[in-house]
Amino acid sequence: MRKLFTRLNWFLIPSVIIFSCSKDKEKKELSQTKSDAISTKTVTSGSIAAPSASVKEIKKNPADFVPKGYRIFEKSFGDLNKDGLEDCMLVIKKIDAANIVNHEYRGKLDMNRRGIIVLLKNQNGYQLAAENNNCFSSENEDGGAYFSPELIVEAEKGNLIIHYAHGKYGYWRYIFRYQNSGFELIGYDESSNTGPLVNSTTSINFSTKKKRKDININEEAEGGDEIFETTWNNIKITKLLNLTEIRDFDELEMSY
Repeated sequence: MRKLFTRLNWFLIPSVIIFSCSKDKEKKELSQTKSDAISTKTVTSGSIAAPSASVKEIKKNPADFVPKGYRIFEKSFGDLNKDGLEDCMLVIKKIDAANIVNHEYRGKLDMNRRGIIVLLKNQNGYQLAAENNNCFSSENEDGGAYFSPELIVEAEKGNLIIHYAHGKYGYWRYIFRYQNSGFELIGYDESSNTGPLVNSTTSINFSTKKKRKDININEEAEGGDEIFETTWNNIKITKLLNLTEIRDFDELEMSY
């Protein structure tokens, strides 16, 4: 019995040694694999973030950025990232014969929607910074008793301004700043008028989360002699809205 046990030990010991060596080898290989994976992941994450800006195609002509099935409706220039170069803002319009209608009183109208393309200028040409192809309604929308608001896209003090001018009824405008690799909505201004008389103005600063409201309290005012009562309120927002996230400016609610 003792001899049998001794023989078994001789058979088991090499097996244990072999198994132990095999386990150590597996652990070492597994450790090396994890190390390689971490190393690869680190390099990959760095290579994805860095080239993302550089892989944006550079083109000499702003018109080359207009997608198929669209045309340039309006073009404007201005410095949007404060680098001293004239960036480009394109208002584009869809081309679709199905959206050409015959109005009973106004005749043939192009009801295709419009969008915006923002291009940043560099020494070699232009790069795409933002694109939202259908966020604006047609310029031929029915304005009711008055004409529909006039859309103006421009640069002002390094910001992108989307301005709606509504004649004697006033205006409203959205202020976007280029930050966090996109154009974020940082402000909103509105003026409610009756001809030359300013009834009220609203100004919202989304960065500071403050809203200012000025209401004319001079009932005899005729324009220029308004007396405004000012109120301030805090607004609640979780994040700034990006230009590319806006589906329709007509549906953008600003009643904070």
